[in-house]
Amino acid sequence: MIAVLNDWKNGWFGLSLGIATEEIDRLIGSLQQLKTDPTQHFHISSNYEGTGGLGDIEVCVKQESEIDNVFLSSMALAPGHSIETEL
Repeated sequence: MIAVLNDWKNGWFGLSLGIATEEIDRLIGSLQQLKTDPTQHFHISSNYEGTGGLGDIEVCVKQESEIDNVFLSSMALAPGHSIETEL
C-alpha cells in the first residue's frame, strides 16, 4: 500500500491511497467486520520510514450524531464513458 498526502496550499489536503490487488480482499474483510461489529475499528498505518508524512488512518463506523464532512464519489471514468445504473 502507498499513501501520499498532498498539500493543496489552500488549507485543504488530498490523500491518495494506492492498494495492491492482493490487499483488496483484506481491506474488504476488515470493512465487512466493521459492518458486523460497529464497535470495532482498524488502522492503515505508516511504516514510519522517510522524513515524515502520513502516520495513520483509523477506519471506524461513524456515529449517527456525527455530521458528514466527506463522501464517496464515483469511480474514475474515461472521457465519454458512464456507469450504467438501474432506477
